[in-house]
Amino acid sequence: MTTIAIIGAGMAGLAAAQRLRAAGLSCVLFEKSRGFGGRMSTRRTGDLQFDHGAQYFTARGSDFFTQVARWREAGVVAEWSPGFYVGAPGMTAPARAMAAGHACVTQAQVSGFTRGGDGWTVRDEAGVIEAPGNGAYAAIVLAVPAPQATPLAASAGAHIPELAAARYAPCIALMLAYPPDIRQPEEPWVRLADPAIAWIANDSSKPGRPDAARTAVVHARPDWSRSHLEDKPEDLVAPLLERFRAVTGVSAEPLYASAHRWRYALVEQEAGVACLFDAEAMVGACGDWCLGPRVEAAWDSGCAMADTLIKSLR
Repeated sequence: MTTIAIIGAGMAGLAAAQRLRAAGLSCVLFEKSRGFGGRMSTRRTGDLQFDHGAQYFTARGSDFFTQVARWREAGVVAEWSPGFYVGAPGMTAPARAMAAGHACVTQAQVSGFTRGGDGWTVRDEAGVIEAPGNGAYAAIVLAVPAPQATPLAASAGAHIPELAAARYAPCIALMLAYPPDIRQPEEPWVRLADPAIAWIANDSSKPGRPDAARTAVVHARPDWSRSHLEDKPEDLVAPLLERFRAVTGVSAEPLYASAHRWRYALVEQEAGVACLFDAEAMVGACGDWCLGPRVEAAWDSGCAMADTLIKSLR
């Protein structure tokens, strides 16, 4: 069976894998973290959980709307507010459902590729990564942020200059937990014009979330995040908590507070194409950076990448 190596198990990589499997092709997913979903991520600590990356998604196109309806039927997606959907019981739920049945190698820090007579080999700094079919992959899909895809494409000798067009803004996320009886804003989320904070989500208001505490996720503005991106996460809690208290009036001491740095969080400039592909090298690239900063855009890009590969292989 023809097997494709997919680097990155976020929404784009998983959508490509799903589409390729439906066409009778095999995939092996390589993911640098321990789980799936990329920025559709859920942080768990004890009885607490936080959707500290993507907060929700919408469905504008009919194909993705159909996919969302399937997820809702399967119980891995719920509606948070009319037209705004979240994974249930956590944001990673649809990603985990999509990954089921695929060969997945997690905590794999891919650094490059070599091509032999049987196909492509995926490597890390220590050498060949132990994975099903490694050394005989017919093609490679780079489903990672464009700045990470660029050196990987170069290692494969792939010519994909459009990668350079994509631009990201970073985001620092603050995760807060309070006792269940603490007063918080009633709205599911609030967008702000604050110099430091862009968004506050009443995270525990999402369907299926634990009721052990009232949780909030705070996203810093891009400019503030850029200026503090190299700070240690533990040093980011105090200034963001101070701004959170100022804009919400919640002065209580949190039960839990932690910060996370997303270096490639929000697509500011997309490449303007559904996916990119070097047919000679059989190396392609996809992600939300192709079409725009939305979960649906990542899904559309992954599907387009799969369709391009299927056509090329046939």
